[in-house]
Amino acid sequence: MSEKENDANRRKIITLTTIAAGAIASVGASVPFIASLKPSEKARAAGAPVTVNPSLIQPGMLLTIEWRGKPIWVMKRTETMLTSLKKNNDFLTDPQSEVPLQPDYAKNVSRSIKGDILVLVGVCTHLGCSPVQKLEVGESSGMGSNWNGGFYCPCHGSKFDLAGRVYKGAPAPVNLEVPPHYFVSDDELIIGEDQFS
Repeated sequence: MSEKENDANRRKIITLTTIAAGAIASVGASVPFIASLKPSEKARAAGAPVTVNPSLIQPGMLLTIEWRGKPIWVMKRTETMLTSLKKNNDFLTDPQSEVPLQPDYAKNVSRSIKGDILVLVGVCTHLGCSPVQKLEVGESSGMGSNWNGGFYCPCHGSKFDLAGRVYKGAPAPVNLEVPPHYFVSDDELIIGEDQFS
């Protein structure tokens, strides 16, 4: 084999080795790059949908998560809680949820897709405080004889029933907001987008 042929073979080997090393380096560099395209936790909090497993929530329990920097309540209501909603209409400002603070699929007495699962933005519609859950009923609750449990904003006294509907005479002008959401299954609830959006 001549020296020219040896040089040509060496160049081919060096060229192929360089191409192979470049390809491996490109793949290695692209993995973190592709991973960086996924939304960060900060971006998810800023608006990406969040997933909740409602089957893990016990009856009467309120779970608080964060979406778009706001507290989102997911509550599993009992039959007694659902029955109490019909008793509240005479005491509420907007019992039929005429003010559009909920998607059409939540414009019902329970303000939910599935009656027992309530999804609300946990921010008072008066000045943006966060109400607290008050499940005691009647006079013993300190909320009056017509109180059937719900949410109370201690900052200025707004009261909401267990569907997030505001009581008459409260500083809050409208019901609590229902965010867009849908059920993939009994074990998966997506909050932050509608099923058909």
